[in-house]
Amino acid sequence: MTANDPPFDNRDGYIWFNGNIMPWRTCQVHMLTHALHYGGAVFEGIRAYDGQCFKLNAHSERLIRSANMLDMTLPYTAEHLNEACREILKLNQIKNGYVRPLAWRGCEEMGLSNQRSSINVAIAAWSWPSYFSDDLHKTGIKMIVSPWRRPPATTAPVHAKASGLYVVGTLSKNMAERQGAHDALFYDYRGFVAEGTGANIFMVQEGKLHTPIPDCFLSGITRQTVITLAQRRGIEVIERQIRPEELANASEVFLTGTAIEITPIAEIESSKFTVGLMTQRLADDYREETLKKSG
Repeated sequence: MTANDPPFDNRDGYIWFNGNIMPWRTCQVHMLTHALHYGGAVFEGIRAYDGQCFKLNAHSERLIRSANMLDMTLPYTAEHLNEACREILKLNQIKNGYVRPLAWRGCEEMGLSNQRSSINVAIAAWSWPSYFSDDLHKTGIKMIVSPWRRPPATTAPVHAKASGLYVVGTLSKNMAERQGAHDALFYDYRGFVAEGTGANIFMVQEGKLHTPIPDCFLSGITRQTVITLAQRRGIEVIERQIRPEELANASEVFLTGTAIEITPIAEIESSKFTVGLMTQRLADDYREETLKKSG
């Protein structure tokens, strides 16, 4: 998105809302919606390439799992959600874009308990060719280290794609941009490398691909795809705990995520990296993978 794009509440198009199609501008919720006050919401981000959603069923199934972790049983199956995503893409005439399903607790009661609050689901979609510019995909982005850390799995539903878990991501992303960077790197509660504000991280050392064990954050669908693509090329993938000082010895580092796809990193604080051959090849493989029919 750019500064010239219209605000998200004032656009043409349609949104799928609890099984109905609504004009974009009239799709609203009440200010006493439980999720707005207490964070009871889960969401997905799905990329569309040439009018087809990539890994659609995996995203729909994860939305359902995330909802279950927040004590919500969605009133739709993965198949229903898949069809709704396809429908809203077609109605909005989007070829290359982004699909955002969201599930949340409604406004029937106010307070920490929400067992009588309705469970709502909406799906929006908009055109979004690329998160970062083509130049940054060639040169790499700049990152700082966030002062916040990812919590242990005993303190939050860390494997749910839950809205409330992204508060520190927003704080860290804003901080990074104010300092002239593009994103921030999180350590986990033990001090090991974890992830970016909304993406997983990989590093290349001596021809091998290393990535943190996702025991206190999401193992992203793009992360899983990249691991498969690397193994298909015969690249050894090592999932392990990574100490921050090890990043200085990496030859290449990159982020993976549905929104950012595969994005190379040029520097993290004082450590600098090149956009190397492995990153480029995996990015090419990923682009080819997204153009296959996927559901």
